[in-house]
Amino acid sequence: MNDWNLPWEGGCRCGQLRFKVSAAPLLTMACHCTGCQRMTASAFSLSVAIPSVGFSLLKGQPIIGGLHGAARHYFCPHCMSWMFTRPEGMDEFVNLRVTMLDDASWFMPFIETWTKERLSWATTPAVHSFETWPAYEEYPGLIEEYAQLASKPVR
Repeated sequence: MNDWNLPWEGGCRCGQLRFKVSAAPLLTMACHCTGCQRMTASAFSLSVAIPSVGFSLLKGQPIIGGLHGAARHYFCPHCMSWMFTRPEGMDEFVNLRVTMLDDASWFMPFIETWTKERLSWATTPAVHSFETWPAYEEYPGLIEEYAQLASKPVR
């Protein structure tokens, strides 16, 4: 049984970029860092970590935006929607902006990061909160716990 109801599809606001997700997510997140606040013009960014082997572009070619630094932030070259991020040194997953999915109604952040930079009124229902990032050695346990407790899409 495919309890994640895969594959999923999604795209940017203008539709010139389309993608497909064919692997179950590892983790869902809300990031409160000031960088995400500025790139989203909101209190935080929402994302889902997808194994790289389960993420493919169907249409269009994204461009790198944001700081053009170690973390590569990919945007639609036409509407400039922030689509996904490939963090430096972590090529095994893609950090997809969950609102780019055609249906993100199932999403709930499991962890929230950079809470030390959060706006005082910004809260989420995340199970775990971190002042910055979780320690590298915490990720396997978080991923395992998420697999057991995650909300899943319903068709």
